[in-house]
Amino acid sequence: MDVGELLNYQPDRGAKRPRGEDGGAAGGDDNSRGGKQQKGVGPREAARFREVGGGEGGAEMKETEEPTGDRKMILEKLMDQDGEEPEAEPVDESSVKKMILTFEKRSYKNQELRIKFPDNPEKFMESELDLNDIIQEMHVIATMPDLYHLLVELNAVHSLLGLLSHENTDILLNTVVDLLQELTDIDTLHESEEGAEVLIDALLEGQVVALLVQNMERLDEQVKEEADGIYNTLAITENMAEFRPGLCTEAAQQGLMQWLLKRIKAKLPFDANKLYCSEILAILLQNNDTTRELLGEMDGIDVLLQQLSVFKRHNPNTAEEQEMMENLFDALCSCLMLSSNRDRFLKGEGLQLMNLMLREKKMSRTSALKVLDHAMIGPEGADNCHKFVDVLGLRTIFPLFMKTPKKMKKTGTSEKEHEEHICSVIASMLRNLKSQQRTRLLNKFTENDCEKVDRLMELYFKYMEAVQQADKRIEGEKHVRSDLCEQTWQINLILTDFFTFSLLCGVLICKSGLTTASLPWVSRLLNLENYYCGLCYFL
Repeated sequence: MDVGELLNYQPDRGAKRPRGEDGGAAGGDDNSRGGKQQKGVGPREAARFREVGGGEGGAEMKETEEPTGDRKMILEKLMDQDGEEPEAEPVDESSVKKMILTFEKRSYKNQELRIKFPDNPEKFMESELDLNDIIQEMHVIATMPDLYHLLVELNAVHSLLGLLSHENTDILLNTVVDLLQELTDIDTLHESEEGAEVLIDALLEGQVVALLVQNMERLDEQVKEEADGIYNTLAITENMAEFRPGLCTEAAQQGLMQWLLKRIKAKLPFDANKLYCSEILAILLQNNDTTRELLGEMDGIDVLLQQLSVFKRHNPNTAEEQEMMENLFDALCSCLMLSSNRDRFLKGEGLQLMNLMLREKKMSRTSALKVLDHAMIGPEGADNCHKFVDVLGLRTIFPLFMKTPKKMKKTGTSEKEHEEHICSVIASMLRNLKSQQRTRLLNKFTENDCEKVDRLMELYFKYMEAVQQADKRIEGEKHVRSDLCEQTWQINLILTDFFTFSLLCGVLICKSGLTTASLPWVSRLLNLENYYCGLCYFL
């Protein structure tokens, strides 16, 4: 190989580099395009030269022990210039504008050459490297969210979104997706609310979620770089959803919900992407009836039940898999807050699955109890309450009422949470069951010398004491809190205890056969005048 061949040598670019490596296919040195340089002596060419000597393509260099003559001089010159770090230009509004204009020119040139020479990669490869370099330089903009408006005003956002459909996945994944992820980093967005709002508005106007979903559909997760690209794409959607929760509806409707369900039910080994999908799905469903209805219409309830059925007899193998299981349970609980999804849950035999989980005593038992609570509470849960009795759920639920399992700590659930869900399930059945099924429930309290009544009274006095102590603390600290702080503090302090206590009072009154008209008398008898409204809710 003579000097001319050496300077014009380009390594095989077929194999992808791992994300995060410098040089070569990853785009070269960030500062390599700072000014005009003679061909053959730039950092990019130096990187190419190093690939000749260090990679598989450098077999010819390995044949000689030491470069000599002209080749040695060129090598020394390239290495010397590669070691020289040019002084970084100060980044301001002017330099960012210049950077964006350069990006627009290189993007247009690459597009033009690809159209002109679609079957001749050598013609557009250089422009692709130039485009990669300038996008890498644009990462500095992510450190200045107050200048995000320039990306919108100079049409750079539109151009970046256009590159999401680029044929070269290196450009798509290693540059554009990475840049969008950095630009939408939640900490960065909060540094400049005004700049962030402008950027998010422009991204949504350009249908960014739909474009991201289209790209994820064409990527192959068997390739590590493309699997990483999907993970980073999901990070973009999470960042935007966290900054502006209202866009969850739009994101779900642009195909994200359908893609998430498809990915979750795909028969692939558990990995970080499946975990992330479960997390994004739970986020989309939070406090959003529109996305809950959309998931129900897509048979998402069945998908969630199918995925959770794996854990009815087997515990998650890792902490990450346990987190995914909890995310799916959270998504299911959120969906059940919509009455139409409770019907789908009933038809999908969700009650039978939750009942089996309670019996199997695996890690899923705690979350299954929470799902039952969401499925049976309120008038909308009447059908589920009747079905639960039909599938012999009373045999399952009352042993958990009598004694809190010792393994609750492993799942991160407190004893109070467990008792709250158990009491809520029983209170819901007392409220919704009719005729024979209600009688079957009440008869449970008379078994074994009324041991369940003893347990009921034990819990009643336990939570009555907790609420009374909370009242005393609130009364003793009134002088140091403003009205707003007092309300917040009071809610956080006694909400769970008071809710469970109210449930217990409701169960007691139902068990005693008292009517709603008797509630004021019971309230005075128990010295609970302040909780009269709470009792009425559960009867």
